[in-house]
Amino acid sequence: EVQLVESGGGLVQAGGSLRLSCATSGLTFDDYAIGWFRQAPGKGREVVSCFSRSDGTTNYADSVKGRFTISSDDMKNTVYLQMKNLEPEDTAVYYCVAHAVFCTTSERDVDYWGQGTQVTVSS
Repeated sequence: EVQLVESGGGLVQAGGSLRLSCATSGLTFDDYAIGWFRQAPGKGREVVSCFSRSDGTTNYADSVKGRFTISSDDMKNTVYLQMKNLEPEDTAVYYCVAHAVFCTTSERDVDYWGQGTQVTVSS
């Protein structure tokens, strides 16, 4: 059974930093693309970042490029999202996701979702 458990969300002032963690089980990074979606209040879910070992890609939404970094620790089966220079527009529930093989920008292609962690950035 695949499980994705996020942690690390919270309240931070604009310009601050947070690191989200996604502890995974039941899958391998070689077989699944792992990434992050987010959903802001009153909006739909959007992709934030993703990496795929299968084709060696790492992607970021334009709105977070240069500020967010996705990484993984194979020994801990954990994926991280380091977020710097946070903006109020980054306020959202952040979801860790996994889907077979390649990165996707469509939530319809996601196979597994974590429960989400709230990130709130105050101005």
